[in-house]
Amino acid sequence: MENILITGGAGFIGSHVVRLFVKKYPNKNIINLDALTYAGNLENLKDIEGEKNYTFEKADICELEHINFLFKKYAIDSVIHLAAESHVDRSIKDPLAFARTNVMGTLNLLQAAKDNWGDDFTNKLFYHISTDEVYGSLDDKGFFTENSPYDPHSPYSASKASSDHFVRSFYDTYQLPVIISNCSNNYGSYQFPEKLIPLFINNICNKKQLPVYGNGENVRDWLFVEDHARAIDIIFHNGNIGDTYNIGGFNEWKNIDLIKVLIKTVDKVLGNPVGTSDKLINFVKDRKGHDYRYAIDSTKLKEELGWEPSLQFEEGIEKTVKWYLENQDWVKNVTSGDYQNYYKEMYENKNPI
Repeated sequence: MENILITGGAGFIGSHVVRLFVKKYPNKNIINLDALTYAGNLENLKDIEGEKNYTFEKADICELEHINFLFKKYAIDSVIHLAAESHVDRSIKDPLAFARTNVMGTLNLLQAAKDNWGDDFTNKLFYHISTDEVYGSLDDKGFFTENSPYDPHSPYSASKASSDHFVRSFYDTYQLPVIISNCSNNYGSYQFPEKLIPLFINNICNKKQLPVYGNGENVRDWLFVEDHARAIDIIFHNGNIGDTYNIGGFNEWKNIDLIKVLIKTVDKVLGNPVGTSDKLINFVKDRKGHDYRYAIDSTKLKEELGWEPSLQFEEGIEKTVKWYLENQDWVKNVTSGDYQNYYKEMYENKNPI
């Protein structure tokens, strides 16, 4: 059986990828590696934790010895690397943490793959998931393509750009079989509530202010997380070694317009008069280094591998809003911090080396 290591599998995007692979490929062993920092939540995967082809390992990708141990323990054939610090505001406050995890952590995984796979890369793959933020910022026109130059503006995007370069260097230098994908902003179920969409859904429900950076004119492309997981699946199994694929939702929205859609949707689902929560909008000082616009051209992924988004944005937002409102126990566990006690005794201080 193929043994696939998925890093960051207890996080937002990672948990969707783990669930998809566990359910879709019963003849593949899925090893979920996660350090269970603040953004890792094993409650995201309660529905599959008993599956025979699923294993969880608590580990930090910055601990090379432990990573090497796990490569040997499970005879890892492939890596899908999602583990990362990902919140821009946090990167501005603590850039060193982002360099440690996103750069050195990725380098540790690459080194472990190279050392443990030796000279035979048959049926091996290191698939690195990155972000469109490595490309910098766009004006009102144009799109990021796979050939766009890198121009990161935040410590987060700089750390991801560096990790991308390390991945490519291992392909060029050691012929390690790699693929990279760069995605736009994800949204959907199980997203940590510091992110815009779940934060604002929760704030609207609790009649709290909705802080909007600057004038709200910044533009983002939004990708439904389950569509992203499908894209990762397709790229993993059919992508060309050494290639990069951009994954976008074809859904560009100004922040302020997105927020109004959220308000309208939440008010509708709650049975409030539409627009009731408009008064919660509060414009605040702009974020440092705030990129104006991101927009991804996913033509290559569509034409070569046949992927395209399954949902229109308003449909995806309504589905997302309903999930958060129907899963208030999950929201309360995360916002209170209680989720960090889930399986704490089982995995605390567990280090087999």
